[in-house]
Formats: sequence, structure tokens, C-alpha cells
Amino acid sequence: MRNMKAFGLTALGLLVLWVPLFGHHGTAVSYDQKQLVKVKGVVKEFNWRNPHSSLFIEGKDASGNAVTYSLEMGSPATLAKQGYTRTIFKPGDEVEIEMHPSFANPTSGEAQSRRFIVNGKEVRAVQGGDEGN
Repeated sequence: MRNMKAFGLTALGLLVLWVPLFGHHGTAVSYDQKQLVKVKGVVKEFNWRNPHSSLFIEGKDASGNAVTYSLEMGSPATLAKQGYTRTIFKPGDEVEIEMHPSFANPTSGEAQSRRFIVNGKEVRAVQGGDEGN
């Protein structure tokens, strides 16, 4: 009886430690990986924070209506490995970037941070950096 109790507590302890390993989500569940949409507009806000940085762009949708795009990017560590900094996007900057749109909201998406344009200048990730998304 005592061994069963010890075994049960050990198994429960291992389960508690093991479950968080599966806590990360995949982007293919939320974003349409088969579609790439070009977003143009003005930076409203850029959040350089974990677990994912985020970029908010005021632009226009395909019908010409004003919208705010919300783009998920890689973590600061991943973006820094690619050569980006917390000041890469500043409010008021004109940007052009591609994203995989969300299945739930076409103005939300996963930014493709390997290449984008800021104030008319092309910015690319350094070679060998991890994918930023």
C-alpha cells in the first residue's frame, strides 16, 4: 500500500512537470500558411516583448476601408538573432510587410519578418537567423 502511494505521487509529480512541455502553440492552427497578404500602412505601435513581439499598423483593407492590422512576430531573442532591434519600427514609420492572415480575422496575422520595407528602405534578416515566427 505504501509503495502504491509513493508510485502515485511520483507519477503525479512527473505529470505536472511534463504537461507544460506541450504548452506552446503552432502558428499553422491560427494562421493560413497558404496565403500571403501584403500589408502597407503607418506603424501605430511596436511591442518588443515575450513570448511574441507584435506590430500594429494603420492601413487600408482591399476595399479601401481604414483598418488596424495586428501582426504577431517572433520573440525578441529570435528577432535579435536576425539582426533586428527594439527600435526597428517607430510610430509614424511607413511600412510594407507580408503576413499569413488569421483564419478568424483578416486584419490579424503572422508577420513574415525575413524582409520588409520601412520608410522606403528594404530591411532583411541576417543570413542564418531562425525563422522569426
